[in-house]
Amino acid sequence: MTGARTVTVQTLDRGPVTLPEPAWCTGHDERPVEALVDVHHSGHEHVVHYGGGIELRAELVAYPYGSRPVPVSLHVEVDTSDVTLDPPGLEAFATILDEQAAELRRLALRLAVLRAGGDW
Repeated sequence: MTGARTVTVQTLDRGPVTLPEPAWCTGHDERPVEALVDVHHSGHEHVVHYGGGIELRAELVAYPYGSRPVPVSLHVEVDTSDVTLDPPGLEAFATILDEQAAELRRLALRLAVLRAGGDW
């Protein structure tokens, strides 16, 4: 487990705000954020592209000052445009979905550990 660390984030509505920064957070942008409720922590982004029209993104996030604070959670985006696949393409896509399901399960376990107060 790593020691406690803090970060100072510039906000337009409250000025500089210093807050605890979790070990999984990848850092904060230098630009000020609009409002304190927009301050958030983000982890490493997992991105998968397939077939030019399918994308899956997942990352750990937390919004400690949100209008409804969000504890560490997993933000997932699935973006698809229509794709037409032949049998080998469909089989390859199914394989990628299986692999990504396994990754999401790993992230779910990590999230459970983090929410229980661990640092993984």
